[in-house]
Amino acid sequence: MRRVRSFVRRQGRLTKRQEDALESEWLKMGIDFVNEPFDFAKVFNNTNPVILEIGFGMGSSLVTMAAQNPDKNFLGIEVHAPGVGACLASAKEENVTNLRVMCHDAIEVLDCMIPDSSLSMVQLFFPDPWHKSKHSKRRIVQVPFAEKIRGKLTIGGVFHMATDWQPYAKHMLQVMTSIDDYKNLSSSSDYVPRPETRPETKFEKRGQRLGHGVWDLMFERINHG
Repeated sequence: MRRVRSFVRRQGRLTKRQEDALESEWLKMGIDFVNEPFDFAKVFNNTNPVILEIGFGMGSSLVTMAAQNPDKNFLGIEVHAPGVGACLASAKEENVTNLRVMCHDAIEVLDCMIPDSSLSMVQLFFPDPWHKSKHSKRRIVQVPFAEKIRGKLTIGGVFHMATDWQPYAKHMLQVMTSIDDYKNLSSSSDYVPRPETRPETKFEKRGQRLGHGVWDLMFERINHG
């Protein structure tokens, strides 16, 4: 069976700002892939809860969240080098110290580096919806992926997804509802209003002006039975 990777590798040209940030900040905030589990207490030098964001784009909302929550640790994974550079540059400008970033395939990081029951939240905001039905199998939110995330969350930890593509929102809901040991935090058993913890992106505000919807889903890992 073909393994779903969390990305299609895209290379882009780096701006001077992104290149400089990768050069100057990687030693402080960047983490190279190695085949051994994180010791988050060592990585962050504290035992605060860890929040993982998969595919952070240019990182603006991730940096905002880290700046607003100094009592939490943030780990961001993104394969697009310009996005990683932009995130590092913003983090430096905001004097953020509770953020680490990786430029690698998230599935491999989850499999090899994230210890079980170690994350308080996993965030997946606006992943590629693969609009064409023949490509829908490439969507990252599938049962094996959602089960993998569940194993990495602490009991009471939350998997938070957001999409602006309604068919994908329905697909996410269907996948998540089919899995044991997850509890939907929506009072109407579908979507939740955008929580304060997720900053609105420019892209999202633009979408709202154009009348596009955004769907947030939050599922908590529970002890089954």
